[in-house]
Amino acid sequence: MAVPIDAVTAIHNAFRVDMARIDTAALGAAQGKPGLEATVERFRFFNEVLEWHAHGEEVAIFTALEEVAPEVAWAYDQDHRGLDAAFAELNRSVSVHDPLQTARATAAFKFHLDLHLTKEDRHVYRLIQERLSMPDQGKAVGVMAQSVPQDRMPEIVAWMFPLIGDDDRENMTRIYKQVLPPEAFGGVLGLIRQALGDDFAELDRRIPDLLT
Repeated sequence: MAVPIDAVTAIHNAFRVDMARIDTAALGAAQGKPGLEATVERFRFFNEVLEWHAHGEEVAIFTALEEVAPEVAWAYDQDHRGLDAAFAELNRSVSVHDPLQTARATAAFKFHLDLHLTKEDRHVYRLIQERLSMPDQGKAVGVMAQSVPQDRMPEIVAWMFPLIGDDDRENMTRIYKQVLPPEAFGGVLGLIRQALGDDFAELDRRIPDLLT
């Protein structure tokens, strides 16, 4: 059975995969390969999603964590400020059209993000699971989800589902089914089907009552 925190794990995994692709493309551009413009545009959307995610963590997860593990959240909030600074440097590099500096800034951003996500998975969310009741976990994740503009959900689903593996896809879909009204879930399911194409068959196999 999927639990609320599984949604965060899936999103973190999507960030990891996409950031690795962006980093590879930026390095290729620095080595003279085409495609830097598309990489930059992909990263702008990536960072927009990351900002929504970070804001949701700050108002929901870190606040809940402060109640059960005082002073732990401060260090992770500082990580978020570090990611803000890393993005600002990457933006500056892109604005002067310097592929080499862009690749360096992208690599630095990836290093910081990977480390931050791993720490959160193994420390912050472990504490949340151990010290918050399941209803309180669900409430925190629900508040966190509200940081994403609902009119951007099609973009989020189209971005995330192709990046994550079958287990994460199953968990995310089960969570959507648990928390959304049937009509709203039907709309999200349509987005998932469109994002996955032929891979939707595996999701349908894993969740027998998916379409009911």
